[in-house]
Amino acid sequence: MKFVSNVEELRQAYGAPHDVSLRKEMRFLDRHARNFIANCPFVLIGSSDKEGNGDVTPKGDRPGFVAVLDDTTIAIPDRPGNNRLDTLENVIRNPAVGLIFLVPGMNETLRINGLAKITFDEALRERLAVDGKAPRSVMVVSIKAVYMHCAKAFLRSRLWNPEGWLPRSAMPTLGEILKDQLSLPETANEADSRLEDSYLKSMW
Repeated sequence: MKFVSNVEELRQAYGAPHDVSLRKEMRFLDRHARNFIANCPFVLIGSSDKEGNGDVTPKGDRPGFVAVLDDTTIAIPDRPGNNRLDTLENVIRNPAVGLIFLVPGMNETLRINGLAKITFDEALRERLAVDGKAPRSVMVVSIKAVYMHCAKAFLRSRLWNPEGWLPRSAMPTLGEILKDQLSLPETANEADSRLEDSYLKSMW
């Protein structure tokens, strides 16, 4: 199998990008980007460590959980999780991040690239609190590029179309998966119950 070894070879196969796809990239949040973020309950954060090892993590909360601090800065709260801290540790070592914002039912997405820092600033954490519970930390992203992404991936995948959804029963539960992968002493049902209890008690 032959692999592409340089950008020139890649561009020769694909051709030049459309003019609009280049001109749509902005360096600040306009009213449309602000509106998208205000209605977004879910964002994917791509990061990498200093060796270039990549990682993508999902962040979800009530719509508008990502705060716009100004035209070129946003803040993403970090709620309780598993404490792996893959993304947070990556950002400490390499601040470059790529974000994809999703709004359920909408096939277009908002993309933001920038540089991130982690803060424990009390005032900002309180601003992003939910039901009186402040996030553990906040990722503050300085925007370098922001633009809308077209709908093709979502149209191809029929992501929001229930007719294309696989029945949940067709896939194993997380408890079943973890029992097999980790040889857990508990049953799959017990593992699922433990996970559900954890979700209920530590969502925020």
